[in-house]
Amino acid sequence: DYYVWEETCRFIAGLKKKGYPRCPISVNVSRAHFYGKELCEKLEELIEKYQLEPDDIELEITETICAEDPDIIYKKIEKLQQAGFKIAMDDFGSGYSSLNMLKDIPLDILKMDLKFLDGGDNEEKSHNIIKTLIVLAKSIDLQVVVEGVEKEEQIDFLRDIGCRYSQGYFYSKPIECDALETKLREQTAHE
Repeated sequence: DYYVWEETCRFIAGLKKKGYPRCPISVNVSRAHFYGKELCEKLEELIEKYQLEPDDIELEITETICAEDPDIIYKKIEKLQQAGFKIAMDDFGSGYSSLNMLKDIPLDILKMDLKFLDGGDNEEKSHNIIKTLIVLAKSIDLQVVVEGVEKEEQIDFLRDIGCRYSQGYFYSKPIECDALETKLREQTAHE
């Protein structure tokens, strides 16, 4: 994880030096790091080393991290937030999501799993659930990102219900750093 965090910071710093617009990148933080003593300090060192801002990277956790020892985890999350880092819960809805968890955990971003969009025979019910969750998340000041978007109809639906952020294969499959930089260059040239 430390290697990935450092390479991410190095990449973002390179983009900034080349004059590209701000492009936060998410990195995963595992449960093991929350039990270590130096999580916040290690991330702050990387931010300082590469002359970044804490919100240049977003720290993604999963809902299972919060299942054990929530008091310890929540305190670490709050410490990271006080240092300026944004915390995202990844894959919300893929496991045993709890509304109680949303009430208690200090989050900045809620990343909803694509399974909410895959309604199958229950498309109307699926749409009503995601609509309600987006309204709920916004009412408690959470930014919402819907993951796994693959079709234009899904984008249209999300726009219609006020969801501003989504990610998935509709936009791009995972790409290497050079390809991302090329996309940023092309996007910047069109603006």
